[in-house]
This record gives sequence, structure tokens and C-alpha cells, in this order.
Amino acid sequence: MPILSELITAPSLPQGKASATSISSTDRSILPKEYYEARLSRTSKARKPSPIWDLFPVELQPGMLSMLAGKPNPTTFPFQAISLIARSPEGPNATPLEIVLQGEELVSGLQYGLTSGVPCFNKWVYDFMKTLHSRGDAEGWKVSIGSGSQDILYKAFSALFNPGDTVLIEAPTYPAILPIIQSLQCQVVEIVSDSEGISAMSLSNILEDWDPKIPFPKVLYTVPFGSNPTGRTTSERRRVEILSLARKHDFLIFEDDPYHFIYYGSAPKPASYFELEKKIGGELGRVLRFDSFSKVLAAGFRIGWVTGPSRLVEAINLHDASSTVQPSSIGQILLFKLLETWGISGFLSHTRDIAEFYRRKRDIFEQCLNYHLAGLAEWHKPDASMFFWITLTLPPSFIDHNKQEMVLDSESFIRNVTIKRGVLLLPGNTAYIDDRKTTCVRVSFSLLTEDEMEEAVKRLADAIKEQWDEYYLSIKL
Repeated sequence: MPILSELITAPSLPQGKASATSISSTDRSILPKEYYEARLSRTSKARKPSPIWDLFPVELQPGMLSMLAGKPNPTTFPFQAISLIARSPEGPNATPLEIVLQGEELVSGLQYGLTSGVPCFNKWVYDFMKTLHSRGDAEGWKVSIGSGSQDILYKAFSALFNPGDTVLIEAPTYPAILPIIQSLQCQVVEIVSDSEGISAMSLSNILEDWDPKIPFPKVLYTVPFGSNPTGRTTSERRRVEILSLARKHDFLIFEDDPYHFIYYGSAPKPASYFELEKKIGGELGRVLRFDSFSKVLAAGFRIGWVTGPSRLVEAINLHDASSTVQPSSIGQILLFKLLETWGISGFLSHTRDIAEFYRRKRDIFEQCLNYHLAGLAEWHKPDASMFFWITLTLPPSFIDHNKQEMVLDSESFIRNVTIKRGVLLLPGNTAYIDDRKTTCVRVSFSLLTEDEMEEAVKRLADAIKEQWDEYYLSIKL
């Protein structure tokens, strides 16, 4: 997979960006449907609505007698009611809540549904996005529910990218996004990140010196809160700079935000890109946002949602209609009943408790790092998510015995050393498109108890010390 940063040398203005260069700070223009049509992939343009699923919404009209689809008769469903005991949003010590799903609500959870989600759940999420990100109606955006944000991300990339098209990604980046980009045969430009998140200066320099022989990027992909794998959060100042560059150079922002609700930093929480594009003034419609309930409710539901320009959301729905058809109806209804009972304020109270839970675990884990890994590694303290990004201090002659070569490589270290000691980490090379050698590792502290944290970090430290002992012995011989 090509990385283009080193190839971009010839200064020139990128083609097709004139439409976005003269937006005033008070303009409330919305990018038109035609703007997105011109950027859709060939596959997306070729997709046609399913003749059945396209007519499904008409069934909801009052008085409609539908003979449209082969839906099973609900009297044949074996489930009569579902009763759940859920935690109160007031905390684990409050009286639990009983939630009962029956009647028409239960039927809607057991029956085929709309590709964009069960209507009552879709509306709840839409209203939540309006409240959370200070957005309004008639701003050219909509919401669609999907089978987890990972599935939605794949379909969003598929909607826009042809083989050879260019995507911008922060480096290091979310490891699981790379197979998507590789499968679509995209060209990749990595943008470096620092303690404030993705570097606006690096991005600006690359865009200003763009080689006209290379397709200009359609999208910047970024994880702004608790970036996976680094745990860093992009500052609001930096986000404004990035959004301004998107408008100046005419590209879209894919805002992948699964850790939005697990921010526990001491600084005020930055506004999302989706909120900022209205907050700072100017055109609307450059941000496609991806959210998930996995990290704060339950990962097994596989329920996420996408928010953004209506035409792009519709393109994702068309893909859904010919693949997964719809996200799980029963999962949506169960989450809807929980969220309807809690309300928006209750859900946000719950997420604050979750963030505080992971903040405490972060602090305990860092104490273990300070005790065992001081002098053996370096790390950045995360302010969101459940990861530390650690640079190990490995000896210069660490040998990959499988390849019989001398490398500084955390992957070889993990496979040949730490696994044997009973501690598992994610190699840092998985967060780069070119699979480069690196001594970085991503470690998750979400599941370990305090005692397990202590033991895991001790095993890692012992493994590093062992390699240094072998190195010193080898240079004496």
C-alpha cells in the first residue's frame, strides 16, 4: 500500500477546491447534494434501491394495507415479553430499573425493519445528536443506525473511494481501519500527530505542496477523542485549524469517535468537528461522524450510528440494503427502551460514571508503569479511551529469530519473548499503513484488576531486562 508523503514535492493548487475557498465566517450555506454525487465511488453510483426495502417506509402511513413484503406473521413469534433489570443512571447503589418489552414494541424488535433503523430509536438518536452537538433541523444532515461503527465505516469508505483515490490518515492510526483502506486499494498520506492530536501544520504543508499527478484527497480520517492507539485527544484549537483546512482545500472529515464518552481529561472537553462546523460559522456538510454504544453500554449489541450529510448517509443505507439489510431490530428496541427510560440526562450521567471508572484504572495502571518501567520505556498519559501507547527501550541488537535479522521491533519482541512470559500486547506496527518496524506497543488497561495490572507490567519489565542482559552478554563475548 503506497504512502505518498515522500512523493509530494511539487507545489501546486489541488484541482477542484475552488468551491470551498471563499466561505465567510457568517455564511450558513449547506453543501448541495450534487457536491457529494460528484465524489461518490463508481460502485456507490451503480447501487440501486431494493424495490422492496425502498417501499418499506410507505407501510408506516396510517391506513395503509400492505401486501408488500414477505414478513412473518407476528403471531408466530415465540416470544411474548422480555423483562430486563438495568442499572439506574444514578449509579450502582441506586434501585435497579425494570424494563419490560411487550406488545407492538416487542413486535417491532422481532420483525424486519428499516435500513436506517427502527423509527423510534432513530428519532431518539437524532434528537440526542441535536442536543449533544448543538445542531438544528434543516441543516442537511440525518442519522442512520448501523451494525456497529466498524461496519458503517467500511460502507462509508466504500461509498467514496475508487482504487487509486487518496485518503489522509493520522499516524499512528486505528489499526482496524487499515484493512478497510487496503481492501479498497486507496493511496494513503499519513499526517503526524503530537500531544495536541493530529498536526495542522503537517497537514497544511502537505496540502500546499501537493503533487498534481496524485489524486487529491477526498477524506481525512481521524479519531479525535482518545485516539486509538495513542489515547491523545485533539485540542479544540487544533480541530478548528483542521476544519479550516478542510474548507480551504475541499476535503471531507470522517470523525470516528467511539471514545467521545470516555473523556476524563482535566481540560474542558473540546467540541466535536460536527459541532464546530456550525459553531465557528461557515459552510455545513464536511463532517461525517461515527458513534458507538459499544464502549459505554454493551459491545455485543453491535449497534452504532452515523451522522452527517444526508446524501452520504443515504449512500451508506443503499449499501446496507444489499448486504446486512438492517441492524438487529431487537438490539435497537432493547437499547431504545433503556435510553427512553434513562433520558438523555440519564445516559450522560451514566457515561460520566464510565469515564470516571476508566480514569481511575488509568491512574492505577500508570502507577504500575512508573514503578516497573521507569528507564525501560516512555509513554504519554491518555486523557480518554482505555489505552497507553508505550515506546519500549529495547537493545539495539534485538534479534528476530524467525527472520534471522537484527531489528528494533516490538512485534518480534512480543511474539518471541513476552507471550512466553504470559503477557500479551499489540505491536505498534499495526497502527501504520507500511507495517514499519517500531518499538511502540499499545496496551489496554480496561479488563485487568489492580493485581493483574501489577503482574502484567512486571512481566513486561522482566522481559525487557532479559533482552538487555542477553545483549550485554553478547557484546562481551
